[in-house]
Amino acid sequence: MLINCVAYQSGVKLADIDVEEISDYLARGDCLVWVSLRDTTEVELEKMQEEFGLHDLAIEDARHGHQRPKIEEYGDTLFVVMHVVEADHDALTVGEISVFVGRNFVLSIRNRSQLDFSGVRERCEREPQLLSMGSGFVLYALMDAVVDRYFPVMNELESQMESIEERLFDKGAALANISQLYELKRRVLVLKHAVVPLMETTGKLHGGRVPPTCATTQEYFRDVDDHLMRINASIDAMRDIITTAILVCQSTVSIEQNEVNKRLAAWAGIFAVATAFAGMWGMNFRNMPELRWEYGYPMALLVIGVTCGILYRSFKRSGWL
Repeated sequence: MLINCVAYQSGVKLADIDVEEISDYLARGDCLVWVSLRDTTEVELEKMQEEFGLHDLAIEDARHGHQRPKIEEYGDTLFVVMHVVEADHDALTVGEISVFVGRNFVLSIRNRSQLDFSGVRERCEREPQLLSMGSGFVLYALMDAVVDRYFPVMNELESQMESIEERLFDKGAALANISQLYELKRRVLVLKHAVVPLMETTGKLHGGRVPPTCATTQEYFRDVDDHLMRINASIDAMRDIITTAILVCQSTVSIEQNEVNKRLAAWAGIFAVATAFAGMWGMNFRNMPELRWEYGYPMALLVIGVTCGILYRSFKRSGWL
């Protein structure tokens, strides 16, 4: 679906144009054409390839989607893939944005994402002196928008971690906490898979041999790289916290099991003494004096009860019961 197709000159919007007019504006040389698509069809991709002269392999990647974040060069054209991560209650959904960047054009294709990037275009149009820097600045603006939206996702994950930490030492909640921690760890890994590959490739845009389209915007991409490094550091810190929390929960389970074992052992000891007395007086030998004593039975019960009471009191004081 075509969202918009706009031509700019010296950072100022000229007009909304039809797709068939793209090649005409590109031929002028002093114009920048910026096209935004969403959930493209095969026909739309073929038309864009025809208008912009895009490489077959790049179009194939954009068509199939589910690419790892990357930046590839095809002649004078850059092909950039970024993951768009959205927090949806207790889950993360991952979309994808593919960007083709040429000397005087930008084509962005957004798939499987509900996030609106119209604010990026509005921001660029409010800053014509920056937009006049060309397609490199538009790519920066798109990357900056994608990366900035990782921060709310990271904040949501941290809030979930804090919520689990508050229940970490609740009695009987260890197994449930471990389950939630593993699920949180999986969501953190989803975000890391979006951040780390993009961080690795963004370095190509601000150091060493920089593609010509980004030569005048290196400091802007350095800022994006800095944001990615901050998010990655937060992700690594959270993974360490989750690992520690899981170990704490496992230790809590062991402690709770030890407490149960101690109680069982204490009661087993009490009943063992009672069983020993009952077994001794239940042997029915002929010459056992207690068998013919009038008060033998009550006395036996009293001895058993007192002994068990003493043991119970001792276990209670030692914290076993």
